[in-house]
Amino acid sequence: MDEQVFKQRTKRLAIEAIELVEELPNRRTANVIGRQLLRSATSVGANYRSACRARSIAYVLSRLAIVEEDADESV
Repeated sequence: MDEQVFKQRTKRLAIEAIELVEELPNRRTANVIGRQLLRSATSVGANYRSACRARSIAYVLSRLAIVEEDADESV
């Protein structure tokens, strides 16, 4: 997949997660789950962009592992 396409998709994921959390009811469980979803979903794009700027293969692999974990957590 093209780098720019993936950047767009991860940005869209973050925006959709934000929109979803804004629609959740104002209850304790929804707040806890919503905050966690926001952290993990927005982290996907941030860490992918960080991987794209990496100076070493080790750093790329480290960031991409975090991307994978956060994407899985968001699901």
